[in-house]
Amino acid sequence: MDLRVIRYLIEIVDSGGFARASEKVHITQPALSKAIQQLEHELDVTLLERGKRGTRVKLTSAGELVYRHGQTLLANKQTLLNELSAQRGLTLGQLKLGLAPLGSAELFAPVIAKYRDTYPKIDMELLVRGSVELKEALIKGEIELATGIIALDKEFEGILVRDEPMVVILPKHHVLANEKSLRLEQISLEPQIMFESGFSLHRMVLESCEQAGFTPKNVTKISQAEFGIALVAAGAGNLLLPKMIAQRHRVAGIVSVPLIGSDLRWKMSLFWRKEQVLSFAAKAMIEMIKQTSPA
Repeated sequence: MDLRVIRYLIEIVDSGGFARASEKVHITQPALSKAIQQLEHELDVTLLERGKRGTRVKLTSAGELVYRHGQTLLANKQTLLNELSAQRGLTLGQLKLGLAPLGSAELFAPVIAKYRDTYPKIDMELLVRGSVELKEALIKGEIELATGIIALDKEFEGILVRDEPMVVILPKHHVLANEKSLRLEQISLEPQIMFESGFSLHRMVLESCEQAGFTPKNVTKISQAEFGIALVAAGAGNLLLPKMIAQRHRVAGIVSVPLIGSDLRWKMSLFWRKEQVLSFAAKAMIEMIKQTSPA
C-alpha cells in the first residue's frame, strides 16, 4: 500500500473533493481519480461515495476505516523521519559501549566525558568486562562498540588506540630490580602474578612464556592492576604490565623494568562486528577516538 495514495485520499476528504485536492497534491484530477481507484482495487473495497460533480465526497464505512488508519500511518511516518533526523543530528539515540577493565580509565574516561559533553542527548550505557566477554556481547548484539586487545580479522574490524611496550614489575629489593631490562627467561622461575583468563593479556603472557620455553609457576590470578602491584610490593611475585598502566599505578616498594626480547606488546583497540550497520552515535564515538588517539 502506497502511503502517497493514502495521503491523496485524506486530502480529498479534507478538501471536500477531487478538484481542490488535486491542487494541493499537485497532480491532475484524472490522475488522482485513477490513484484512488487503484487503491480501492488493491484493498477490494469502495472508499468514496461519488455523487454528482461539484458535490462533497463522502467516505464509505470502509473508507472511514482506511482514512482513520491512514492518518495514523502518515503521522507515524513523520515521527520516524523526525527521529531519524534527530539521530543523524545526534540529538537522540543510544550508544552501548563495552570497556575492558585494564586501561579504560587512562584511555577512554576522558573521551567518554568529552562525548557526553558534546552529545548530551545520547543515552550511553557502559559494560565493563574482559575482552573475551566483550567479544561475545558484540556477537549477541548486546553492545555496539568494544575496547580491548584483539586481532582484527574476518569477524571484527576497528582502530588501534594504543600500542604500549611491557614492563616487569618487581619488588624494590629483588635481585633483578637494578637490571636495565629483562627477558622472560630471567623470570621463568619466579612466582607470577597474572590477570584472570577473561583478560586477553592472560592469554598473551602465557603464549609469550611458552615461546620463551617455560610455563609460569606459582601463579596468583588478579582482576585489578592496583591489587596486582600491591601483591608485588608485598613480595608475592612479579607482574607483567603495559608501561602506561605501570606508570599510572606506581607505588613505593616496586620497580618497573622494561621487557625485551619478546613480541609481547599491549595493543588496545576499539572494535566492532564487520557486518554491523553502526548507528550515528557509534560513528561519532569512533571519530572522536580517532581524533584523540595517540596511536
